[in-house]
Amino acid sequence: MRAGTELRAATTADLPEVADVHLAARLGAGDAFPPAVHTDDDVRAWVRGWDLAAHDVRVATSGGRVVGYTRSTPTWLDDLYVHPDAQGRGVGTLLLQQVLTDHPEGVGLWVFESNRPARDFYARHGFVALERTDGTANEERAPDIRLVWPGHDPLGCFRSMIDEVDLVLGDVLARRTALTRAVQLVKPTTERDPRREAEIARRVAAVVPELGEERVARIVDVIIAESVEASLEALRRE
Repeated sequence: MRAGTELRAATTADLPEVADVHLAARLGAGDAFPPAVHTDDDVRAWVRGWDLAAHDVRVATSGGRVVGYTRSTPTWLDDLYVHPDAQGRGVGTLLLQQVLTDHPEGVGLWVFESNRPARDFYARHGFVALERTDGTANEERAPDIRLVWPGHDPLGCFRSMIDEVDLVLGDVLARRTALTRAVQLVKPTTERDPRREAEIARRVAAVVPELGEERVARIVDVIIAESVEASLEALRRE
């Protein structure tokens, strides 16, 4: 415990100060955060309305005032903010260590790509970047990154995530095969279209730049070839 700093569960009486910390920390971060999309009054009203039974909200206090807080669920760290006046004193580390203790099986969070200080902070504590987006799914429309701390059994944690992704992949392959079969019913020829397939590979590669267009093209080729073959076999049986 940092000298003079205490951690405890937040109460509804703390929420106005929590809102102050939230606003001050984002303002103090400058260009690390995209421009705000809500007014300060809207943010204060939002924080005052938090259901403390649905989220675990912890506050760090020093000298009788709230200087930082976290808000989390059993699987996600939604917020970790420290007031600019209290930064550089280990308050953020203290708050995060409590979150990790409370989530031994792992925890995830989203961070803006532009927030390099936060990204470095979480990296120092063992978080791994698993997903990048263009920001179309967040209110700020700013690119962000999904980070995960894999807990005390990293292999088990990552394999569990892979199992979830594999189920999604299976669903996508089933949909792709069904659509391929529908195309075969209306397509005048069974010949494949190299230009269209190259465009498909380019679009998919833009979503997974780490694989690169050449690797994605090979994957797309296999998916199309196998789904076409399966579709034609099914049609011949009918």
